[in-house]
Amino acid sequence: MKIARVVVDVPAMQTDRPFDYLVPEEWEDVIVPGIRVIVPFGPRKVQGFVIEVASASEVNKLKKISEIFDLTPALTDELLELGKWLTEKTLCFQISAFQAMLPAAMKAKYEKRICLTRNSSELPPELAVLFENTRDISWKEAEAHNLFAELQKEIKKGSLEVVYQVAQKGKQKKVRYLKPAADLEALKKTAEEMPAQAGRQKAALDYIIASQKSEISAADLKSGANASDSSIKALVQKGILAEEWLEVYRDPFEHRTFKATENMALTSEQQSAIAPILDSIEASRHDVFMMYGVTGSGKTEVYLQAIDRVMKEGKEAIVLVPEISLTPQMVDRFKGRFGSKVAVLHSGLSTGEKYDEWRKIQRKEVQLAVGARSAIFAPFENLGIIVIDEEHESSYKQEENPRYHARDVAIHRAESYRCPVVLGSATPSLESFARASKGVYHLLPLRERVNSRALPEVNVVDMREELRNGNRSMFSSDLFEQLQLRLDRKEQTVLFLNRRGFSAFVMCRDCGYVIQCPNCDISMTYHRQGNKLKCHYCAHEAPMPSLCPECSSEHIRFFGTGTQKVEEELAKVLPEARVIRMDVDTTSRKGAHERLLGQFGEGKADILLGTQMIAKGLDFPNVTLVGVLAADTMLHLPDFRAAEKTFQLLTQVSGRAGRHELTGEVVIQSYTPDHYSIQLAKDHDYDGFYEREMMERKQHAYPPFYYVAVVNVSHPDLLKTSSVMETIAQFLIQNLDSHTKVLGPVASPIPRIKNRYRYQCMIKYKRDEKLIPALKKVMDRYQQEMARDELVISIDLNPTTLM
Repeated sequence: MKIARVVVDVPAMQTDRPFDYLVPEEWEDVIVPGIRVIVPFGPRKVQGFVIEVASASEVNKLKKISEIFDLTPALTDELLELGKWLTEKTLCFQISAFQAMLPAAMKAKYEKRICLTRNSSELPPELAVLFENTRDISWKEAEAHNLFAELQKEIKKGSLEVVYQVAQKGKQKKVRYLKPAADLEALKKTAEEMPAQAGRQKAALDYIIASQKSEISAADLKSGANASDSSIKALVQKGILAEEWLEVYRDPFEHRTFKATENMALTSEQQSAIAPILDSIEASRHDVFMMYGVTGSGKTEVYLQAIDRVMKEGKEAIVLVPEISLTPQMVDRFKGRFGSKVAVLHSGLSTGEKYDEWRKIQRKEVQLAVGARSAIFAPFENLGIIVIDEEHESSYKQEENPRYHARDVAIHRAESYRCPVVLGSATPSLESFARASKGVYHLLPLRERVNSRALPEVNVVDMREELRNGNRSMFSSDLFEQLQLRLDRKEQTVLFLNRRGFSAFVMCRDCGYVIQCPNCDISMTYHRQGNKLKCHYCAHEAPMPSLCPECSSEHIRFFGTGTQKVEEELAKVLPEARVIRMDVDTTSRKGAHERLLGQFGEGKADILLGTQMIAKGLDFPNVTLVGVLAADTMLHLPDFRAAEKTFQLLTQVSGRAGRHELTGEVVIQSYTPDHYSIQLAKDHDYDGFYEREMMERKQHAYPPFYYVAVVNVSHPDLLKTSSVMETIAQFLIQNLDSHTKVLGPVASPIPRIKNRYRYQCMIKYKRDEKLIPALKKVMDRYQQEMARDELVISIDLNPTTLM
């Protein structure tokens, strides 16, 4: 008798533990940890993950497992362990942690098929019968014949595989192939005997004979032999050709060729940075390295050569890059160096493409995964190195359950594989740099740009002065002169508009009324397309009024600068300039990113204008000017990391200029030019910024001196929200360590979203053994109300944003 311990897909406190189920005899060899099953749970059937197989249970009467969902484990043993760790670290349910590790295609509604990968003659007789006239059978057919153990053996050998065909979300991609039903000699004879009116059929046969291939795709045959569908069909009906549909991977990069690159000679600084990493790889030692290098100092080349060493030893690597903006150029670098051994996982791919890339990893066809946050869960089983590029980026933190930080997951996974983690950044997060300064991480500095190029010269323009001098344009006279100069010299410019925490709101100039969203306490944003107002939190829309709803004045205008408005202004003042605009509107279509950057790289535009997405990772030889239109919009957000984020962004943007032969200049426009984050970014002085910001953090007890946790409560009723938050805060004050500070409760910075009121309290602590048990008690206490009433309580153990 075998018992399976199953974590069921019912995310609730009471069910957040494994339940015992009896394994039917015929499946005893099939069910192993990591496999998904369907089990009876109360009146319904639910999906679950088998996390352990045992021989006895403490429960007397056990229900049986109803169905098997996988034949190959969806999660490896190490990922199951990681799931348990995530549950502890982020206070999420086990099921949420396991689900987070799978690609979307495996979570949707799907049907499963078992496909043949070789000839059916190689299968044992009882299976060969099933695949006699077909390349694949449905899961239901397999179930009816009850041959799971035999099927599983063949899957392990690789002669069969299970494929998820996602309803609505794209299936396996199949291509029609044709192969001669007889040998070449017989085929030649058939072709010679063809009647004259069957000219197209004869041409198709001649093409196949000439190509000497054992199989040829229908598309190639059509284009190569000018054959029609009907002539191919006739040859198949006559039994001269046999047709079969074979799976091909969806390749998001099929229309791009990657220029193969070799390892470059390293500078002495790069040499001294890579040596300890290689040493750690050789000794199979778990170290964390903080590679702190100025923009353009060649961090990527160091990553590539370290990964090369790992792959030569037969091990695998994961490289994380922040969201979509880094992928086109990053993918070029990795594909160029490692060719087809790379799987790419990022948000720009379709569900089907992501699934195919994930399967390449699972089948051990690749050794390197490059991707955004969730790529950290790539199902490798022999990791040799994990690299996190631009480690300070806030997109590495997931904002919904499980609220993990990819950096923490990377360090935990690397510990179990005894391999190094490399964190790279020109502007490391204060937490990481503090750890490196203390020797918890190993600091690897790269202070020189490759080829010893100078960092660009940065000028900060005081926009208050510009206004006093009567310049009401969004371009200061300095920036305008520089733009003009670049056009004359045929050089390129990147114009960056910092939109975060800043939007085109609508205000009446007579009475000061600002149009707010009726469901959220936040101003609506003006969109020129369709002349309407939108709320960026709940998607509420309203037409742009021509009169102020409050005082009926006609002087109602929108304030703030959007990329569209900058583009219009550029067209007025520099009509000859060719502009490419990159923002959410222009890059929402698949592949738009690469297309626009490609055009700019080929010199088809003089100015690249964009938001956050153009701030980092771009490398264009002809860019000699970078303009930042509003440097300080982030400084005034209610967030203790505001200065750090501003400094990082300005340094990253400045790093886009003068990366090659031509020298670069940067113009930063600001209304608070004296702020230390702007002044120190001007001098590229990270060390100075680190010291100044650490003083501020110490004084106000923020990370890295303290850990921070935020408890958030939301509910449609304001009184209910505040009273629940008050009760929780009181409970925490009484039950936590005396050195732990509980601040609040207060209304959240955005007090209402989607008609739900929001309150929060902040906990600052150094080491507090009582914290996690106390927070678990809070969740336990309100579990019933959260299921029944509309109460939502969320806990974030190291928030990247306090909004």
